[in-house]
Amino acid sequence: MSDLTRLMSQISVGGVDGGAMGIPAEVQHFIEKLTFADPDDIWDSLQASLAEDWMALPVWARNLAFRLLCLQRPDDAEILGQAGSDLLSFGPDWDEFAEKLMARSEELKTKKQE
Repeated sequence: MSDLTRLMSQISVGGVDGGAMGIPAEVQHFIEKLTFADPDDIWDSLQASLAEDWMALPVWARNLAFRLLCLQRPDDAEILGQAGSDLLSFGPDWDEFAEKLMARSEELKTKKQE
């Protein structure tokens, strides 16, 4: 069983925090809004949040936001580059992913110049 499958199972049966989900309503609302947000809204919100206080947004929230944004805009060099740089700031666990994002960003920039 993969770690993701195990975690999904725990959440499904309420096996977090001694049987309670323990997720604040604000976090649940954020996840729901982010899941269905327009990519422009995600990008603008990330830029505003990170400009206001670069360290204030929890790493899990910024990773999720960047991940959803990259999935919606897989050919946007600026987004991929910033997502990669952001991951490098919180590694080293994610350095491999960060390097792939940054390499893809550079590849797209090179293609655009040709």
